[in-house]
Amino acid sequence: MPNSVTPTHCPYCALQCGMNLTPAADGTVEVVERPDFPVNRGALCGKGRTAPAVLSSRVRLTSPLVREGGELVPASWEEALDRIAGNLTRVRDAHGPDAVGVFGGGGLTNEKAYALGKFARVVLGTSQIDYNGRFCMSSAAAAGTKAFGLDRGLPFPLEDIPKTGCVILVGSNPAETMPPSLRYFTELRENGGTLIVIDPRRTKTAEQADLHLAPRPGTDLALALGLLHLVVAEGRVDEEYVRERTAGWEEARAAAMAHWPEQVERITGVSVPQLRETVRLFCEPEAAMVLTARGPEQQAKGTDTVGAWINLCLATGRAGRPLSGYGCLTGQGNGQGGREHGQKADQLPGYRKLTDPEARRHVAEVWGVDPDSLPGPGRSAYELLDALGSDVRSLLLMGSNPVVSAPRAAHVERRLRSLDFLAVCDVVLSETAALADVVLPVTQWAEETGTTTSLEGRVLLRRQAITPPAGVRSDLFVLRELADRLGVEKGFPADPEEVFEELRRASAGGIADYSGIDYGRLAEEGGVFWPCPSSESEAAHPGTPRLFLERFATGDGRARFVPVSHRPSAEEPDTEYPVLLTTGRVVAQYQSGAQTRRVAELNAAAPGPFVELHPRLAARLGASEGDPLAVVSRRGRAVAPARITTAIRPDTVFMPFHWPGEGRANVLTNPALDPTSRMPEFKVCAVRLEAVRVRA
Repeated sequence: MPNSVTPTHCPYCALQCGMNLTPAADGTVEVVERPDFPVNRGALCGKGRTAPAVLSSRVRLTSPLVREGGELVPASWEEALDRIAGNLTRVRDAHGPDAVGVFGGGGLTNEKAYALGKFARVVLGTSQIDYNGRFCMSSAAAAGTKAFGLDRGLPFPLEDIPKTGCVILVGSNPAETMPPSLRYFTELRENGGTLIVIDPRRTKTAEQADLHLAPRPGTDLALALGLLHLVVAEGRVDEEYVRERTAGWEEARAAAMAHWPEQVERITGVSVPQLRETVRLFCEPEAAMVLTARGPEQQAKGTDTVGAWINLCLATGRAGRPLSGYGCLTGQGNGQGGREHGQKADQLPGYRKLTDPEARRHVAEVWGVDPDSLPGPGRSAYELLDALGSDVRSLLLMGSNPVVSAPRAAHVERRLRSLDFLAVCDVVLSETAALADVVLPVTQWAEETGTTTSLEGRVLLRRQAITPPAGVRSDLFVLRELADRLGVEKGFPADPEEVFEELRRASAGGIADYSGIDYGRLAEEGGVFWPCPSSESEAAHPGTPRLFLERFATGDGRARFVPVSHRPSAEEPDTEYPVLLTTGRVVAQYQSGAQTRRVAELNAAAPGPFVELHPRLAARLGASEGDPLAVVSRRGRAVAPARITTAIRPDTVFMPFHWPGEGRANVLTNPALDPTSRMPEFKVCAVRLEAVRVRA
């Protein structure tokens, strides 16, 4: 390992905070500040500071594992790869290419996501590929595409947030999910701007707000429609903007006017005076923003819900103007790039549609295949997992842990167990990897080079800082070796820069055009915003930090209002299940916890699951702080200690979803799907609570 500083980026959330790595005495690295990177300016959360702990051979995989006699035992790479290739071939020959599935992850680099999608369609010939990012940003992506013709998490850089006049933050808790970003909202208020937080819990973020609205879970759509109703009724519509830059207003207006404030108050629990104050604070400044996260998005009506918030921005002229707009706070480390380059069921690289003949022709030409050989769209993430063991008989999985992270998780675990064959590539032996027939140990962030795309749409270069353990290989190596064994000897290089060069060509002319970006430029500039097409002139395209300032990405350049109406959640409380459950994250753990649960400092801060409930609900149950409570839904039962607080609505309980075992929150959640995005309804389901007797 060179005795030098390696500038790179955090392996966790979509902020992709800049950090420097220096050699450590144990052969790994130490994290030090990198103040030159503008997003975090040197600040890091506990997860970022402790990220090198997972590099240790004491906690990570260092040898391939194969199942023998029911147990996973070490094996050579040759044996492990031969087993995977042989079983994929056997299932494909016996049952057809769609009997083989591929499941990716929002933490994979752009190069890996691109190669995985190409591998599925070119080598396996399967349509059955999707990824866990479907569980994160898909509703916001669908709504943004409908309205603007393009989906990028934020259409402006984070640095614009402190300069606007008001931010409505819907269903997001960045104080815990991406702590370094909280400074932007603090600076907003220091500059005289206003922060409005919408969340059924009084989170650490809500405590920083000028106004906190606590709607009943599953009613964010009604809330947005009620605000738009008041905008119309109070004469706050930007008529000139609507006339010149949008289409479809009359239909959207009519839909909103059917949601009068008193009705919205009854549905949401948010008072009419609070609704009016929200409209005033949002409309009075010259500029304002709405930012959503998983709260409104992880619903069976998530696309319509986000669409309603976009309609509010459009009606008030708050999109495509400086320091204004709608944005999605993307969650996973490469959640943005992961959905742009082909590991999603319906997409090809460059954010192209798999059903578009011209898109198929362009990508097929880059890949050197017949466009007609490319399969059509496959199942979405949950639908793919639900089909395991029946229509889909074998699965190659990279960078995901659905045993913990998927809705109706116990059912998904049973489907995984029913497969003819499961192969998993991972850094650690996750709960999903423990079920596999073959497990391959792969490189992680500090051991490899590759690109990610942050929530701002900023393409970034992660650099290799250390040599991986002797028994570890990269995901790109895995795909190359499997492709070779499956009869495709070319087109799958293991060198990430070579893969990125092909990605550039495949994305050229697409919505997410990376063709003007290369590794040298990323290293020199510290990141480039897409779209960044290649330039025929000597001057390189500068990238696009701010979208839509002149026109939207639609055929006529106009944004589209989409008329939507409130409807109940897929599962409402009743006498048997009278309480609402919502789920989320805590600051010291990340996603399914497969990596963070292996870090002592993070476990000390967040050692296990809990059930957050209001004192009134606790009193009805006779529960005290720390008492074990069972949370029961129509899908399963989870047990965790009570955490009693007035920071949550009396009709709602909250559980974090990072842990397996009896406190696994996602055994409870509802896989009801949004009809457009195919997002499951993680954020609201009906449950009952039961006291658990502790045996003496």
